[in-house]
Amino acid sequence: MRILDISVPLRERMPTYPGDPRFRRVAARSRKSGDAAEVSLLTLSSHGGTHVDVPYHFLEGGADLSSVALAPFVGPCRVVDVTGMPYVDAADVEALAPASGERILFKTDNASLWGRDDFVSDYVYLTRPAAQVIAARGVALVGWDYLSIEKFGADDAPAHKVLLAAGVMILEGLNLADVGAGEYFLTAAPLALAGGDGAPARAVLLEGFYAEQTP
Repeated sequence: MRILDISVPLRERMPTYPGDPRFRRVAARSRKSGDAAEVSLLTLSSHGGTHVDVPYHFLEGGADLSSVALAPFVGPCRVVDVTGMPYVDAADVEALAPASGERILFKTDNASLWGRDDFVSDYVYLTRPAAQVIAARGVALVGWDYLSIEKFGADDAPAHKVLLAAGVMILEGLNLADVGAGEYFLTAAPLALAGGDGAPARAVLLEGFYAEQTP
């Protein structure tokens, strides 16, 4: 079995969605200052780096992290390669034949953007019609390889709202540069943030997991 870390490391000067707090880490305690241990103070957005979106993020009265099950974030998943496309539309999703309860991670050309410190607004995104197909098929989770699944500047976040209203959880900020299309086991549990609208997650793929379970 191979473990593939598909998380984006939290670091100073990392890309941040415009308007969101930037990541900062400062020493709260330090051995150099005479303390017994190193302790850091972290400042970050709940939607910075690799993170999950839950309904409360965009929907009034939507489920927050305290009431969302962990099941969508842990289990079998499929990585699909849609590189070369400026966006993913309904026909592209239909061609993937998504199944009810499935977790689908989209590998796009966004992978190259993680090498930059600045935010890039011209990233690959999911259209509203594509989100409608995913929602109608009963997909459990959609993973995206940049800070937002939504087209930058889109009015009223249509893709987010369609997915979250249908109970489709969203995992954003993935780094799939070194991951091939195929079947994996996903673990991407968010921080247990009471009442949260979203939270950072450590996303990991297990390759060959099921082969090792076979007697």
